[in-house]
Amino acid sequence: MSIKRKFLGCLAAGLLAALAGQEAGQAKAAEIDLAKAKLVDLTHTYDESTIYWPNAPTRFQHKVLSFGHTEGGWFYSAYSFCSPEHGGTHLDAPIHFDEKGESVDEVAPEKLIGPAVVIDISEKAAGNPDYRLTVEDVTGFEAAHGAIEENAIVLLRTGWSQRWPDVKAYLGDDRPGRTDALHFPSFGEAAARLLLEERGAKMIGVDTASIDYGQSRNFIVHQIAGAHNISGLENLTNLDRLPPKGAVVMALPMKIGKGSGGPVRVIAMIPEEAAQ
Repeated sequence: MSIKRKFLGCLAAGLLAALAGQEAGQAKAAEIDLAKAKLVDLTHTYDESTIYWPNAPTRFQHKVLSFGHTEGGWFYSAYSFCSPEHGGTHLDAPIHFDEKGESVDEVAPEKLIGPAVVIDISEKAAGNPDYRLTVEDVTGFEAAHGAIEENAIVLLRTGWSQRWPDVKAYLGDDRPGRTDALHFPSFGEAAARLLLEERGAKMIGVDTASIDYGQSRNFIVHQIAGAHNISGLENLTNLDRLPPKGAVVMALPMKIGKGSGGPVRVIAMIPEEAAQ
């Protein structure tokens, strides 16, 4: 094994140990051999087709500043971009719905990296676009896969990412500025309280436009997450490629000072044994 691979393996093991709150002499954290681990990108590309909340004042803008060969003979390209915080695959910081919550730049790295739990409600959501995760869904998952451990990153798979980037299919309505006819599944209030208050999840995420379902009027899941200083991930993709347990997720947003959210690149690392 190369020195680089040994270093990465040690780095991953040390990272997992830190995330688990382990001290020297305690049980050794599971190691991830990054040379053998499967990496899955859970992020939609930002471009002109990126979906935003219907009342967002602007969309993703990408402008060419330079593209071509310079007078010195070498090629050079540079661009500018502009985007609202909450669109595409992004992170909602706690301050998004709680005035005392952390902003993006204040969210500690250990809150953005951790073991992933993937709860699949895609079959139920297929027949009901307003479906919300229930307590029974969570306990049913645990009966099948074991208890959800503290400090997990809980991801909700609804199957909605396959509808991207069709705005009407994804949001339920494609009229600009209108938010009264949105239809897509997400977390339910009781299930969110169970995950955050009893199971101690460090972050939640979903493959739809919001951690609240489309018809929500009070965004109660956002309120609960903000009150517990918990971030949310929205507009994820490729959750069908993750096991129910065993993956480690890294969700690193742009470090926007005082930001209420921002674009995020979310990567899952699946150990060789969990990928089989």
